[in-house]
Amino acid sequence: LHPEGAMLIWALAVREARASVVAVYAFGGLTLGADPIATATSLAAREVGLFWPAFIVRKEPKGHGTGRYIEGTENLPPRAKCLVLEDVVTTGASSLKAIERLREAGYEPTSVLTVVDRNEGGREAIEREGLRFLKLLDLADLVQA
Repeated sequence: LHPEGAMLIWALAVREARASVVAVYAFGGLTLGADPIATATSLAAREVGLFWPAFIVRKEPKGHGTGRYIEGTENLPPRAKCLVLEDVVTTGASSLKAIERLREAGYEPTSVLTVVDRNEGGREAIEREGLRFLKLLDLADLVQA
C-alpha cells in the first residue's frame, strides 16, 4: 500500500503481463491481497494505452445487494480471459479459489501473476490447473537482496 511500492509493482506487473504470450482482458484476484495490485495494475495499463479493468473475487458472497462473489463483472464480457493476481503465493490456495470462482462465473483464467513466489508448491498447483505462472520475485531473490 506504499505509493513507491505500488508504482514498482504495477510497472513490473504490466511489463510481465505484456511479455506473456497469454492474452488478457482483465486483472484481479482474491480479496484482500490482490485488491491494491489489481487497481494499481489496471491504472498502470491505462497509462500505456491498455484497457485492462480490475475485478475482485470475494471469499464469501456479498451478504446483501447482488450477493456476488465477483465485483467488477460489469466491465467484463462473457468468457473474458483473466489474469489472477496475488501478492504472495505459498500453496496457491488463494489463487486456486479465485480461479474456481472465475470459472464458475463463465470467465477464463489464463494465468497467475504473483509479486512473490515462496517456492512452496503454489506454482506447481497452479500449473496443474492449466494456467501459466508468472512471478516478479521469488524467495531466493529476496534473500539475495
